[in-house]
Amino acid sequence: MSINKAILVGNVGKDPDVRYFERDNDRKNSVASFTLATTERGYTLANGTQVPDRTEWHNIVAWRGLAELAEKYIRKGSQIYVEGKITTRSWEKDGITRYTTEIVAENIQLLGARRTEGQGETPEVHATPKATPTASTPEMPETGGSSDDLPF
Repeated sequence: MSINKAILVGNVGKDPDVRYFERDNDRKNSVASFTLATTERGYTLANGTQVPDRTEWHNIVAWRGLAELAEKYIRKGSQIYVEGKITTRSWEKDGITRYTTEIVAENIQLLGARRTEGQGETPEVHATPKATPTASTPEMPETGGSSDDLPF
């Protein structure tokens, strides 16, 4: 058995880049990509040495419904929760093989309040669309039963 799961809470580094393309039978598919920053707070060691904050940047990729959620509600600076799988892919450019590591989102939740243009303070209005701002990848299998059906 193996597990590939990443859970991140951080701030979006840039507005999502959303692309649409056609798939089987003229069905449209979408993918969104953006960066997410997670920061470990700095601290002071017992001897007085200051350890600064450390920020990690993560490449997030969201497909289909999650891409639509990203396009509508996620903006630079938004605080979000992302659950997904760590993937590495490679491509060749100018004869050089390049690699990137990404988090393929399976679940995204909007956190905090939404900023509205023209306001310096963040209002206490939550970014809640008519449908819940939590979305999961549609191809996730439904269990279809109660917890009594679990094999363990």
